[in-house]
Amino acid sequence: MDKSSTQEKSSPIVVGLDIGTTKICAIVGRRSRNGKIEVLGIGKAESAGVTRGMVSNIDKTVQGIGLAVEIAGAQSNVEIKVVNVGIAGQHIKSLQHRGLITRRDLQSEISRKDIDKLVEDMYNLVMPPGEEIIHVLPQEFTVDNEPGIKDPIGMAGVRLEANFHIISGQVTAIKNIVKCVNKAGLESQELILEPLASSESVLSDEEKEAGVVLVDIGGGTTDVAIFHEGIIRHTAVIPFGGNSVTEDIREGCSVMRNIAEQLKVRFGSALADENKENEIVCVPGLRGREPKEISVKNLAFVIQARMEEIVEHVYYEIKSSGYEKKLIAGIVITGGGAQLKHLSQLVEFVTGLDCRVGYPNEHLAKNELLPKNTYEELQSPTFATGIGLLIKGIQKMEYIDTQLPSEIKIEKPKYTEDRKFGLLSKILESGKKFIKDDIKDEDFLK
Repeated sequence: MDKSSTQEKSSPIVVGLDIGTTKICAIVGRRSRNGKIEVLGIGKAESAGVTRGMVSNIDKTVQGIGLAVEIAGAQSNVEIKVVNVGIAGQHIKSLQHRGLITRRDLQSEISRKDIDKLVEDMYNLVMPPGEEIIHVLPQEFTVDNEPGIKDPIGMAGVRLEANFHIISGQVTAIKNIVKCVNKAGLESQELILEPLASSESVLSDEEKEAGVVLVDIGGGTTDVAIFHEGIIRHTAVIPFGGNSVTEDIREGCSVMRNIAEQLKVRFGSALADENKENEIVCVPGLRGREPKEISVKNLAFVIQARMEEIVEHVYYEIKSSGYEKKLIAGIVITGGGAQLKHLSQLVEFVTGLDCRVGYPNEHLAKNELLPKNTYEELQSPTFATGIGLLIKGIQKMEYIDTQLPSEIKIEKPKYTEDRKFGLLSKILESGKKFIKDDIKDEDFLK
């Protein structure tokens, strides 16, 4: 009992900030006594400055972030300064790489420090111009030519190798997100790939071990992450989402965009055959014009065409990853788009894999201070990414807390607006330090 109460006291309060195409969402929370996530506050704002997962208008995005953080801070009674930010967009790329280190200290066992050094070396990989590494995720390790080791800590060995899944993004897109966060008066603790965050909130360890595809259907993008044997194997971002469906309805049914969105949410279906021929929806006309009648079945045909295209893209990613035959747990769909009726049946029909909708509720602890409708709203797939960012942030803080001061390596620098990129800046900085140490005469330096 004492242990759990001290855990609650020491559990850090963390903020996840999901800058999406349709909404900006800030979620404040911490780990509760039973190990689940306790949400203290949530703030939402309309996202007017983000297109297909990338910032297209700095000022509008800053306003949205400011409003969401203000609401979340007021509800949780926490002053928010540092946030864990999600990143997505078509510019995201993933690649496989192999790294190795030769240990000099033969007497000691392989420690966390050795793995950290191996990961740190991967951040120094030469990337194509304009790209930067966001995540370095270790996969299997090899110790002295013994392959297939998942956790080498505690083993004896000289040569430590590992396969890495490396996720990179455009420097400009990353800097734009960081600039928005900084202009809103906040600091970004870490940038986290959104499908990775979503996987934390909706997938179980058993599913990751068995082999599973996470498909997060957002407003502007559809994120894909493939796991097998507990390890992430493939990531991709598809530049279509719920907004593409809304645009198709707007054009196909000749209605206003806000009407198209309402039609999709209230009457939309991903399978036309599941709807009756004689169901009609009446839409009010513009400026005294006659009301417009729209067949629910025709509406479903429009939606089905676009959703089939998105699912085909997902299926292409599954096939190109090479894990198509190893996915025992099938597909888990989440995000706002996963709430579309009959979507899981369409996914099963196109891919031939089992499909379920992923809800982030299994990680949530009930907070009596939150309004009941807010707690119920949090269990929607819409908040899978936001809650995942929160979980990732808490895991990072707990990892730092468990390290002894002597063991804490130099962390990847926090993302700030004026962060310098590349090796050249490091060389210039070390050159300045050398001059200052070597030459004492300050007037000469002037």
